Amino acid sequence: MVRKLPPLNALRAFEAAGRLGLMKLAADELCVTHGAVSRQVQHLEGWLGVSLFEGPKNAPRLTDTGRVLLPALTAALDQMDSAVRQIADTEDGTLDVSCPGTFTMRWLIPRLHHFNALHPEVEVRLSSLGTSSDPLRDNIDVAVRVGRPPWPADVDVIPLFNEKFGPVYAPSIHLEAGTRCNVALLHTVSRRGAWSDWSALSGNRVEGTGSAEFEHFYFMLEAAIAGLGVSVSPWPLVADDIAAGRLIAPFGFIKSGLSYVALRRLKQNRKASLFCDWLKRAAQEYAADPIE
Repeated sequence: MVRKLPPLNALRAFEAAGRLGLMKLAADELCVTHGAVSRQVQHLEGWLGVSLFEGPKNAPRLTDTGRVLLPALTAALDQMDSAVRQIADTEDGTLDVSCPGTFTMRWLIPRLHHFNALHPEVEVRLSSLGTSSDPLRDNIDVAVRVGRPPWPADVDVIPLFNEKFGPVYAPSIHLEAGTRCNVALLHTVSRRGAWSDWSALSGNRVEGTGSAEFEHFYFMLEAAIAGLGVSVSPWPLVADDIAAGRLIAPFGFIKSGLSYVALRRLKQNRKASLFCDWLKRAAQEYAADPIE
């Protein structure tokens, strides 16, 4: 099928003028002169054989025909822009980054302003999409994951730091004889074996009055901060709370055997490269934690 379409520049000029309401504003957006926009709109009207604007030149109004064409043209240009952005290898635009929710809230977001200052042209869009088997689905550009090798095939793996974990709790809680407390031991659905793993690796054991399980890691951490129990938590997720005095960690932190990595597609992507390079530097600066 051969499409019979007016020149793209004429369509863009009309769409901008119609959307913004003034030829001058359209000229500013398109980085051309007012006269250039006016000529392009006139050219489009001649090509179509209809009027698109009416009224005085300093306050033009869309005709009924113009009002029909404008929304469809805006949607078409937006769709074209989105398609081009998805495949264009540029250093500006949107970068979709997937991370575990608690890591996003407690580690990445507090540091993300540094990346934004360095690269204001890149819009980082955070989500928790993706799975362990397909972390880069749904057009995800970079995925941060914690686990053990092997990582999914056909991805570039950028090591960030090894995870360390240990028991943490609010200063209001006291351990009797160093190992017993009068509150619950806290667990999460995603890491039910955290307490047994820590005991096996550390040779220590903490006893509580029971246990409580939470669906999300950040629920468990909020419960620990509120003094509802003791949790085994990774250092990256509680470091700020310890520094602020909201949590204490008398046993310190030991290596859990898990690692934080960034995963990205093998295909060249400048925005993903910028973000992963920054993420690796931020992780290296952070990895020298003060608690052993």
